[in-house]
Amino acid sequence: MQDATTKDVLMMAWMNVESVRLTLEQRTTWFWSRSRQELWRKGETSGNIQELVELRYDCDADCLLALVKPVGPACHTGNQTCFYRRI
Repeated sequence: MQDATTKDVLMMAWMNVESVRLTLEQRTTWFWSRSRQELWRKGETSGNIQELVELRYDCDADCLLALVKPVGPACHTGNQTCFYRRI
């Protein structure tokens, strides 16, 4: 996910056909949890949803990029982005 305004990279998550369909229909991001084997809506418990602006796919059609308007931080730690640590 990428902030549609600032272009900050917010997070990375898996999607399946159903989560893509729900994301496009509801205009908020839905993902597939590989560990729980279930769909989840970003912000369902925290309130930190991501309003979908645009959904793009790459030249190989094997990767999606969601441009979003975040409502609150993207990371479960409270950080704006999940990519706040350096190696």
